[in-house]
Amino acid sequence: MESKKYKFWFITGTQLLYGTKVIEEVDRNSRKIVCSLNDVPELQGIVLYKGSVVDPQSIRTLINAANSDPECAGVITWMHTFSPSKMWISGLLTLQKPYLHLDTQFYRDIPWDSIDMDYMNLHQSAHGDREHGYIGTRMRIARKVIAGHWQDPNVLQKIGRWMRSAIGAFESRRLKICRFGDNMRSVAVTEGDKVDAEIKFGWSVDGYGIGDLLHYLEAVTDSEISEQMNRYYKRYEMCTDNIDAVRYQAKVQVAINSFLDERGYTAFTDTFEDLHGLQQLPGLAVQDLCAAGYGFGAEGDWKTAAMCRIMKLMSQGLTGGTSFMEDYSYHFDPKNLGILCAHMLEVDPSLASGKPRIEVHPLGIGGREDPARLCFESKNGLAILVSLIDLGNRFRMVINDIEACEPFEKMPKLPTARIMWKPFPNIQTSAEAWILTGGAHHTVLSYDLDAEIMQDFCKIMGIECVHISNDTTIPQLEKELMWNEVCWKFLT
Repeated sequence: MESKKYKFWFITGTQLLYGTKVIEEVDRNSRKIVCSLNDVPELQGIVLYKGSVVDPQSIRTLINAANSDPECAGVITWMHTFSPSKMWISGLLTLQKPYLHLDTQFYRDIPWDSIDMDYMNLHQSAHGDREHGYIGTRMRIARKVIAGHWQDPNVLQKIGRWMRSAIGAFESRRLKICRFGDNMRSVAVTEGDKVDAEIKFGWSVDGYGIGDLLHYLEAVTDSEISEQMNRYYKRYEMCTDNIDAVRYQAKVQVAINSFLDERGYTAFTDTFEDLHGLQQLPGLAVQDLCAAGYGFGAEGDWKTAAMCRIMKLMSQGLTGGTSFMEDYSYHFDPKNLGILCAHMLEVDPSLASGKPRIEVHPLGIGGREDPARLCFESKNGLAILVSLIDLGNRFRMVINDIEACEPFEKMPKLPTARIMWKPFPNIQTSAEAWILTGGAHHTVLSYDLDAEIMQDFCKIMGIECVHISNDTTIPQLEKELMWNEVCWKFLT
């Protein structure tokens, strides 16, 4: 995964009423703001100033051009002066890009001693942005509103966070997911409507038999295996004498990598119930591919694989870590409550607190040779867990704020990646809320993103979002779920 720069179009609203000199000043001020935004390293996108719009035709033309530009990840609007919002209707009716309404002003302070009508006519964002806000509300347009001076660090941080949400939507609409085998038999939550997912998110979800992968496996050369082994030695600590098992994982990784890249897939799944022709369940191979930026979901969980990839792209430039995850065991000690997350093999090493260890141990499922895998303990820090579920008539994203930490005690007989976490508001309320919302046992854990970024992503994609936070209570959540049920029946 290479860090990319995404393009965001900046459009300033004004009108011809004030004359050409005012519009020229509007352009100069807008260009200065855009240049300043592009100097902020935290912004993952390049902001392009697309001019001042003065009438319905110029607005419609510009928005249609943004829709057609495959590199445009979002549109930012600002009303420098007063831009009558009826002019925006035809353009906003066609808008297909994520939309940020920036309510700012060129000068931070009012010049008390010199302010006159000319100044007030030019710098009237409190006037113009409220008019613009009305038409967005009147048209029921999903949008992000950020208010404050454009040089305020808090405002810049909010813009950057919204850009990450928009990048997630941008990448979602061109995501391809490869499924090696089907979903784990009889499991409900990993199922879902793939057609609806392509309509709603843009995902192409394709299935292949393990036999399709075996052709690539047979073509892997010893030199390719040795090159991959060298990368393992550089990145990880080799803690096994069973080098043959590790070399097999390297072989599997080269094969999967070639298969995915040749077809343009950036997320994938497998299942231990479909391993025909494989000597081991892919473990280390999957973990190292995830470290490179691929999304993954175990047991055929393509929704989690997709969100894993999207959230990795949303967190580009950050170093906390984002990974496929699975809930396992509660620790109900009243003095130190927590939940153990792990997976038998496939947790991303970006979550590790130290250098991960390559180990080989027996695996009680799958009926294959002992697989090599990475073992490590998690970092300490605030994070989120995200689960995307299919409710039949809609998709719902469930988000839980958590505090991740290293395991409370040593676990010498558990040879996996080990992550403990303490959910907000507490383990009892969190677990009850998660179950009531239908959250899955598979999730994506991220130290880099937070609930607001994911909520903005849901708003852009037009899906339901439920946030379990420090303020959550079960009675209030049950009301929210009841209201949502009624609301989404109407919307769908």
